[in-house]
Amino acid sequence: MAALLVSPTLLVLGLVIAYPVLSAVHSSLYSVPGIDPKTGFIENGDPFVGLDNFTRIFTGGGARFWNAFWNTSFLTVTSVILETAIGLAMALIMHQGLRGRAWIRASILVPWAIPTAISALLWRWIFDSEGIANTLLNTKVLWTTEGFQAQVAVIVAEVWKTAPFVGILVLAGLQIISQEVYEAARVDGAGPIRRLWSITLPLVKPALLVAVLFRLLDALRMFDLPYILIGAGKQSVETLSMLAQDEASNVRFGPASAYSVVLFLYVFLIAFAFIKLLGADLLGARDATGGRTGGKKGKGRIPRQVTGDDRKLQKEATA
Repeated sequence: MAALLVSPTLLVLGLVIAYPVLSAVHSSLYSVPGIDPKTGFIENGDPFVGLDNFTRIFTGGGARFWNAFWNTSFLTVTSVILETAIGLAMALIMHQGLRGRAWIRASILVPWAIPTAISALLWRWIFDSEGIANTLLNTKVLWTTEGFQAQVAVIVAEVWKTAPFVGILVLAGLQIISQEVYEAARVDGAGPIRRLWSITLPLVKPALLVAVLFRLLDALRMFDLPYILIGAGKQSVETLSMLAQDEASNVRFGPASAYSVVLFLYVFLIAFAFIKLLGADLLGARDATGGRTGGKKGKGRIPRQVTGDDRKLQKEATA
């Protein structure tokens, strides 16, 4: 019965995930049609080249790939670190019992609700040579051209849009923390910083790790924001997704598929290492008492509230 109930979901996942991945792997084994030396005409169909497309990536001919690889890694690490810090601050603000808290939450979530393409256009106007950014900074920086300033523009726009996503997930983790824990800490003389470091962060760690993992996976596949904000063919912000799209748009489907497969493996390894090393709880494994755990050996476990029934059962077990 269980297999029958989950079979529709597995079928959809197979169609939208498994088939495209296998198709990309198959296409990566073929190259662009060349000139047939026997006839002098263009070859019919894509020639089978095996792993030559992958060999070119990791040899001297892969300079463009390594540039896109380091751009992707730099933009991902920088933006995710800033998003985590700002998102955590947003969650702490939204969690406070302030007047107009609903309006504060709504205003914080507005950037995340805006489509990425629209957000990129807005920031392109802001980073124009005569835009608001240069007016406020009293400079004449060409933000949307080649250089480090283009990377800064992408990071600023990315953090502005996606930090609320981290904030809303962390807020969900904050709301399950009992206030009795904070009251006990206040009685023991713990200040705000000590409560944040010793209570809030450890108990919100499972939700925070999941939020960071989602952002890592999304940022590694970054395409639309730098493509619209800065433009195609810009070496300083070209990512792996942009590189694969450029190859495909030039009808080089074999190399494009090879870039896509490498990106898929890169994202997979990052996610696997993140889950194994930091213990991000995506499945919500349960311990023996029925409480939620955050990974192996109870790492990141959220304490379960002790109720009157629990005390009664403990007394009966002791008796």
